Amino acid sequence: MSFAEIRNYPDNIIVQTERGCAVFDESGREYEGISKSGRWRCQDILLEIKKQDDRCMVYVTAQVTKINRIWFEWNYELQGEYRILGDAWERAYGDLEWRGIVPERVMPWYVMVHDVEEKRTHGYGVETGANAMCFWKLDGHRIVLCMDVRNGAMGVDLQGRRLHAATIVSREGRSGETAFEAAKEFCKSMCAAPRLPKTAVYGSNNWYYAYGNSSADDIRKDAELLCELAPDSENRPFLVIDDGWQMTHGCCCTGGPWNKGNYKFSDMQKLAEDLKEKKLRPGLWVRPLRTYEYFSEECILHGKMTAEGRCLDPSHPEVLTYTENMFRGIKEWGYELIKHDFSTFDIFGRWGFEMGEEMTGPDWHFYDTSKTTAEIILQFYRAIRRGAGEEVLILGCNTISHLAAGIFEIQRTGDDTSGREWERTRKMGVNTLAFRMSQNGTFYAADADCAGIMGRIDWSLNRQWIDLLSVSGTPMFLSIDPGCVTAEQCEYIKNAFQTYLKVNREAVPENWMNTTCPDKWNTCCGTRNYRFSSLPGAGE
Repeated sequence: MSFAEIRNYPDNIIVQTERGCAVFDESGREYEGISKSGRWRCQDILLEIKKQDDRCMVYVTAQVTKINRIWFEWNYELQGEYRILGDAWERAYGDLEWRGIVPERVMPWYVMVHDVEEKRTHGYGVETGANAMCFWKLDGHRIVLCMDVRNGAMGVDLQGRRLHAATIVSREGRSGETAFEAAKEFCKSMCAAPRLPKTAVYGSNNWYYAYGNSSADDIRKDAELLCELAPDSENRPFLVIDDGWQMTHGCCCTGGPWNKGNYKFSDMQKLAEDLKEKKLRPGLWVRPLRTYEYFSEECILHGKMTAEGRCLDPSHPEVLTYTENMFRGIKEWGYELIKHDFSTFDIFGRWGFEMGEEMTGPDWHFYDTSKTTAEIILQFYRAIRRGAGEEVLILGCNTISHLAAGIFEIQRTGDDTSGREWERTRKMGVNTLAFRMSQNGTFYAADADCAGIMGRIDWSLNRQWIDLLSVSGTPMFLSIDPGCVTAEQCEYIKNAFQTYLKVNREAVPENWMNTTCPDKWNTCCGTRNYRFSSLPGAGE
């Protein structure tokens, strides 16, 4: 594969609209562009590509036509043996891996291409913060990039506005660098201004032992235990209160309002103060786009009411103001970390593993039809940032990775681990830690999720996951049931926290090109070899 080809203008460009397809090439009857200048015109659509070094900035304008997607194709002949790695739309689901060429494989945001013979790894992607949902596809004869600029499931109505859809980035692999080093450097090139925590982030989250069945008194018991386990350091641990505190809590992960707790959490501000008195940093979970509160119909996405509440439309100004005020209120209670969840599912109606090329169901659009879905999500994330201010850490869970970068400090990069089932922790936790480690420190702090300690998982297995987290150089959260943890386990966790604060570089998965669950890691504490697999039923 000739690396330089991706820096040239595409061999073919197709713009899908609500009326059909516009083909931008010299053979197209409606083609009026001048490709050498990077401008293509078809009917009222103008597409521009501005080249600058290793980047190509893509702009599109249309007066009347509603645009769905822009497809770019570069032709080439792929000879030899290659391994391919893509990213995920939001969280990964234990499904990231180096593979051979799979033509139908959808690879969101970027793709790494490893030449086995030359031992060089090239990168092709788009900059973070794009105004389009972008994915790549690859076969033996071409590389394809799709920029999805739809508004929900409908074409965006630009009304003559010039949209900077995305900036294409590429990086040629260097001789002598590993595939991991290449991926790390490429992630740096895609995100010019990551927003990162000022210190290492660690502590506890009560979800993976309480699963929403909790109270303020339970949180105070968690705090007592965490104080016993925490190192004597100025960098104090976080205690994150997950789902179960909200006024409407009755089943898993219900919606707001978020301005007060339920009868088990009568005073959320006082609870934050109590945690701070113990020199812990309080954190809180919310589901910002779900609520039982009354909103006008135009503020409700899809016009639906479910058991979890109404889903709010993040394109509506009233919803953005509500979001900003919600996060500001939690900050004023005294919480120093806010974990927000479910917004991608609430918007699209699908989990990341269900999306593929079609991220959502048909026949719906946002209140504001003049912006792309990506633009609307970005303005929603920025409203969260404004409300939380500059000092509160934001942890995005079920959020769009490439859009969260530069806005949130921490990103949950994989689906839930478990306090009940080891196999889920192995599949989700280890996979995302390995395959999105290149995003740690380059996009945000990459959180691979918790170790759940509630007496259901064999300690010999959980201990390995805790050890890997402690030397990973990524956020380290544990869910610890005070009534189930043993003295031996407490001593181990205490030492693991101490190790964590001494780590000076991130761990590198040594055998990640041959497995979805790397068990050999190069760490600042030496090489670690793990045995993550188990017999059926272990830890259940």
